Amino acid sequence: MCSLFEPRDKEISGDVVEETILGGPPRYTKAQVAEAAGVEVARTERLWQAMGFAHVGDDEAVFTDADVAALRALVQLVSAEVIPPELETAVARSLAQTMSRLAEWQVGIFRSILGEQFAKDLVTTAQFADAILPVMERMQGYVWRRHLAATASRELTEREETSADERVQVIGFADIVGYTRLIRDFTELQLARLIDGFEELATGVVAENHGRVVKTVGDEVLFVTDTAADAAEIALTLNEEIARAEELPPLRIGLARGSVLARFGDVYGSTVNIASRLTSVARPASVLVDREMAAALRGRPDYRLISVGPTKVQGFRGLRAWALRRGG
Repeated sequence: MCSLFEPRDKEISGDVVEETILGGPPRYTKAQVAEAAGVEVARTERLWQAMGFAHVGDDEAVFTDADVAALRALVQLVSAEVIPPELETAVARSLAQTMSRLAEWQVGIFRSILGEQFAKDLVTTAQFADAILPVMERMQGYVWRRHLAATASRELTEREETSADERVQVIGFADIVGYTRLIRDFTELQLARLIDGFEELATGVVAENHGRVVKTVGDEVLFVTDTAADAAEIALTLNEEIARAEELPPLRIGLARGSVLARFGDVYGSTVNIASRLTSVARPASVLVDREMAAALRGRPDYRLISVGPTKVQGFRGLRAWALRRGG
């Protein structure tokens, strides 16, 4: 990797690595950033903290020209009523949660490629970042536009007369069995390979069956579909594929159908809670569904529903569940 870059004469420090990533040196205090963007300091600090960054002292010059430009852009979106004023911190927070996870993954790539040089050879680290970041930015822009187009298309073709944020959908959770034990028994490398394998399989199965992954959290994936049949295919196929993958442990899967509130890329409501609770009580390598999901699938020869009666789960008294299996 070192041979790809020209050597630099000046000494490289951790600060210069940070400057390379940020696109310029830090030069502004938060008061100066606020003044340059034409907003109050309190609003600037509120947005900064909403994005998950640590508190900055009044005299600390940690902000760059890019920070000023970003704050101005957000103010313009609010002024143009593209973003309602009361939602600007929520927008900042949601964007930050997505970008923070992406950044951690990308730094992991840097570390795996550079090895020991990542921490010891700051010249190579800075040069690598300088070379690779423009490529990553282009890829991020491409993927974002593709997802934006797909989401817009779904919204434009939606025919149900529902509110902009709430509609009837199926929520699914798939949870790795025995994950706590795996954390204790596996090395970090083994655990990373297991999680990568699980996420790769899950995202592939969900996409192939017209679903959408909302998020993955360690041992669990949360997905959503517009139809009960798509959700059923995802759940059953996941268990079938996992059974064929000897290196992956079995899953518990829960499905619930009902009104779902979609907000800033996440989903909320009792339907989400029911799916989560069903997952927690499902047997390994099984799928549990709620009453609404069972009603939508009943009578279809492709599936078989076995009543397991009232299920004791926290927060839902007398919740009925059915085990979902292949028909035939």
